[in-house]
Amino acid sequence: MSKSLSPFTKAQLLPQEETLEVYKKKGDLFIGIPKETHFQEKRVCLTPDAVSALVSNGHRVMIESGAGIGANFKDKTYSEAGAEVTKDTTKVFSCPIILKVEPPSLDEIKLINPQALLISALQLKTQSKKYFESLAAKRITALAFEFIKDDDGAYPAVRSLSEIAGTASILIASELLSNVNGGNGLMFGNISGVPPTEVVIIGAGTVGEFAARSAIGLGANVKIFDNSITKLRCVQSNLGRTLYTSTLQPKNLVKALKRCDIAIGAVRGKNRSPIVVTEAMVNTMKSGAVVIDVSIDMGGCFETSEVTNHDKPTFEHNGVIHYCVPNIPARYSRSASVSISNIFTPYLLKIAEDGGIENAIRFDRGLKNGLYFYHGILTNKSVADWFDLDCSDVNLLIF
Repeated sequence: MSKSLSPFTKAQLLPQEETLEVYKKKGDLFIGIPKETHFQEKRVCLTPDAVSALVSNGHRVMIESGAGIGANFKDKTYSEAGAEVTKDTTKVFSCPIILKVEPPSLDEIKLINPQALLISALQLKTQSKKYFESLAAKRITALAFEFIKDDDGAYPAVRSLSEIAGTASILIASELLSNVNGGNGLMFGNISGVPPTEVVIIGAGTVGEFAARSAIGLGANVKIFDNSITKLRCVQSNLGRTLYTSTLQPKNLVKALKRCDIAIGAVRGKNRSPIVVTEAMVNTMKSGAVVIDVSIDMGGCFETSEVTNHDKPTFEHNGVIHYCVPNIPARYSRSASVSISNIFTPYLLKIAEDGGIENAIRFDRGLKNGLYFYHGILTNKSVADWFDLDCSDVNLLIF
């Protein structure tokens, strides 16, 4: 009797592995970079080097003519890097991905195509309900770069700009102390036989740490105040030296302010910076002393602070010079642009590698944290609570 032959081989009869999810193939991005129109905003999202990296990976970048001028990047340099340069603002805003430093104005949102991806700052405290309603009407997906987290749980964009603001606060203070700018004529450097400049820093976060780093580097005597012992310990550890640290005891703070030449305010709050230094405390300070209130974008931590701008940055109160310009990094637009560009570029390449924003958000929790609009649906609870809007959980929207 002949043996029946099976139509299948032994290998075919064995259980086979099943692919449950197929990754999307790498996508090509088309990025539009419009010129910043916000008051005194000179930064740009991508440097020519970053554009070159994106173009060499097969992506397209369209930039509005003059977008990089404020940061001293010429149109010609962008063109040579592979960008398409145009004077047509509408054309730039019609790109599927829009990159901006400042959030777009209501008029600019009208130019954005439906279903586009917007990556910019959100600046929640300066927004209106109308802004979010306009994004919803266009079914836009929006990421706020100040909310994006890295693998360590830190906020890379906020940290980078805080590093610039902290370092800049000391450089600005040293300018304001010179005779040329009507200061006391004090030099920051530690000159033999001359008592060092006294600097008081209120707040031991990133701004405070980098302000201290710069001041110490110039030879100043630094005192740091913060109510978090952990932050004070971290600053000493990061700076690799012991220095005067104190909790915010009014007695110690008043004593330090009376003697100081420079006071840096770097305290952040949840909704508004707490007022740590009262008007009475400021009145005890030396004539010609300088106050740099870096917290001014959240209301300021000096009671005497009032918002100023880059054109007229200072005012005097009882002989004390106050510098209260929000957005200090814009003063150093090229360095700040390079810093922002370094954050944007890897994320853009990652979005392309993952096959689009949906996949990128699905696999990157830090990027998902920056999402506040998904196809016109609000996904950020903080925004929803602040403006009394309906909010959906992004995990229920992305499968």
